[in-house]
Amino acid sequence: MSIQEFKPRQFQQVPPVVKYILIINVLLFVLSRYVLKNVPLDNWLDLHYYKSSLFMPHQFITHLFMHADEGHIFLNMIGVYMFGSILENIWGAKRFINFYILCGLGAALAQYSVYFYQDIEISAYLNTLDLSSMLEQKQHIYDSSCLGASGALFGLLVAFAMMFPNTYLNLYFVIPIKAKYVVIGYGLFELFSGVSNNIGDNVAHFAHLGGLVVGVIIMLIWKRNKTFFY
Repeated sequence: MSIQEFKPRQFQQVPPVVKYILIINVLLFVLSRYVLKNVPLDNWLDLHYYKSSLFMPHQFITHLFMHADEGHIFLNMIGVYMFGSILENIWGAKRFINFYILCGLGAALAQYSVYFYQDIEISAYLNTLDLSSMLEQKQHIYDSSCLGASGALFGLLVAFAMMFPNTYLNLYFVIPIKAKYVVIGYGLFELFSGVSNNIGDNVAHFAHLGGLVVGVIIMLIWKRNKTFFY
């Protein structure tokens, strides 16, 4: 995805918070995947379910800087660079990092809600599941983890779309679509994918929706308080 017809000179410089986010993400990815292969960084930094023995509170923040593979980090960092640079140059570093972290936390809480619902649902069917099956399904939840900047990135995307709804984004670097339609389309796709739960892509779709929803809420609050930028 690239931005079309939106190239003011003041937005071309990469601001400091976005720069540090890019550096930290790439550094942790290289360390975890290529340098410290025998060190369990994923166990320490990915977000685990609270009933897991691997859960630690700091993971609500650190999971935003961890990625599963090259494609995962590349797409997320391209998005953070594109939308984050514009938004930080408009808002300033403090407002931008607060927005980014809050959207990331919203994504984490949304995914936690899914884990919690699945945990409760399995327990509710205790009488229809044999004990080994129930324990196996619960263990799957406890072994699951959430990682990546995607939730925070969805917040950045919705913020950009609310501020510049008619700016064209080149979807997949080819198809020009207005930002407001990109957000609506992505939101519907994530909702459908999360509810259907049958595409087997191992993607935390509700985490993406959580980041998007928190982004909308924050932007509406800022608009009401007249701190919204047009």
